Amino acid sequence: MKKVLITGGAGYLGSVLTEVLLNKGYQVTILDNLIYKQTSVAPFSFNKNFKFVFGDVRNTALLKDLVQQHDVIIPLAAIVGMPACKAQPQATIDINYKQVKNITEIATKDQMILIPNTNSQYGSSTEIITEDSPFKPLSLYAETKCDAEKAVLDSGNGIALRLATVFGMSYRMRMDLLVQDFVYKAITDGYLVLFESHFIRNYIHVRDIANTFLFMIENYDKCNNNAFNVGLTEANCTKLELAQTIQKYVPDLVIVENNFKQDFDQRNYMVSNAKLESKGWKPEFSLEDGIQELIMGYQLIRKFKDKDFTNL
Repeated sequence: MKKVLITGGAGYLGSVLTEVLLNKGYQVTILDNLIYKQTSVAPFSFNKNFKFVFGDVRNTALLKDLVQQHDVIIPLAAIVGMPACKAQPQATIDINYKQVKNITEIATKDQMILIPNTNSQYGSSTEIITEDSPFKPLSLYAETKCDAEKAVLDSGNGIALRLATVFGMSYRMRMDLLVQDFVYKAITDGYLVLFESHFIRNYIHVRDIANTFLFMIENYDKCNNNAFNVGLTEANCTKLELAQTIQKYVPDLVIVENNFKQDFDQRNYMVSNAKLESKGWKPEFSLEDGIQELIMGYQLIRKFKDKDFTNL
């Protein structure tokens, strides 16, 4: 069975992906410096196919040694999100871009590279976004992810997954994502104040992303050297539509639209996921599934204000 290396594998996506791959019988090694003091992957220690390496992806000797030992490389380690990247610009460049560039120089054509990118690279557009749409990165985060994707695709061996805004519970929870934040505020504060409520985004469940990485491993030859948008076709919706969907499950929620302030995140686009769907991929979770899941999960999580579950 293939050996998979996941850098940053103890994070929000990586911890779920680790479970998915282990359940399929893959050998999984995680390289992570546990910057958020997370214990998310500790429960997998019983599995003989699981290995954890405490370390930093900026340690090129360590990275080289691990890459050479594995069949599949998934570089998830990253400074994620506009505010976090703005606060750590050099670390953002070193981790988000240089790590991936190093991997492309180490890996051989016999190995698989699967890199996550972000839909935020598209910026804002009035046209429906496809994989051929131009990049309009609005932040250092988006810029470094675009540069990393280019390094992979220019190498002639690798697949880039351009991820929609993610939602859903994880072993290493993040509550600073839009759906998570809206649901938490809905059940905790009872109201949502929306700036530029007409702005559109696409959404995707964290487990559907994990399943997409699995899909790409199993269909690597027919998908190699390509980029794919990964999102829910039926979940291209405005912030107001997202809030109204949450309101179905939190009936007392008050929604206020405020047009006197600009949102710091100016992304506004509708995304086509047809290219990925044409390969036979299908999502398992709807936006409403995720909202109900979060409402249930938040009964166990009440630590947002002390930032236990955020990247900020």
